Amino acid sequence: MAKILIVEDEYDIRELLQNYLENEGYQVITASDGGQAIELFRSFSVDLVLLDILLPRLNGYEVCKAIREESDLPVIMLTALDSEEDQLKGFDLRIDDYIPKPFSMPVLLRKIGAVLRRTMGDSPSNRITYRALTLDVDSYKAYISGQTVDLTPREFEMLKALLQNQGRVLSRQMLLNRVWSYDFYGDERIVDTHIKNLRKKLGSDYIETIRGVGYRIDYEAEK
Repeated sequence: MAKILIVEDEYDIRELLQNYLENEGYQVITASDGGQAIELFRSFSVDLVLLDILLPRLNGYEVCKAIREESDLPVIMLTALDSEEDQLKGFDLRIDDYIPKPFSMPVLLRKIGAVLRRTMGDSPSNRITYRALTLDVDSYKAYISGQTVDLTPREFEMLKALLQNQGRVLSRQMLLNRVWSYDFYGDERIVDTHIKNLRKKLGSDYIETIRGVGYRIDYEAEK
């Protein structure tokens, strides 16, 4: 499962991009300024960066230059600057694509997919890995240190939702909506029961309880 770093200082656009890409199955982390973007790039293993140019602290060109000094990580610039000069400056820094705002979400999704196919191969493994835990989304199987873990379909979907939203708190209602597809009208405490079963089966408490709010799996800092 590809992980994308969104670097955007406008909150509404950042949230829109994050929600859209997460709904499409990507893992997402976000930065609101250039300095934070570089810190996250160095702390997490990401597969692609969506990078605005007009950023606080360091602008997008400076961020891209810093990334290029250390990595060939794919970079798509997503910016209101649409002049030929701005675009050429980006391509001189070896970006993979340049998308002026306003942009179409479906077109952006296709461009992300095209870049990832070039950089990750035509058939990237549809797996989510977190510490010793691996979810094979295609085969609906879970593994701890290579050993199969027997999960029910709803346990699997709940764990997948938490892993795809690392660092975000998912409320009981959000988990019900994702796992039961809006057709559940019983007690929200069924979520607590599934979380309890997951913890027992995984043998390690990956899932954090946020009292009065919901559950989350924290970001894994990948060195």
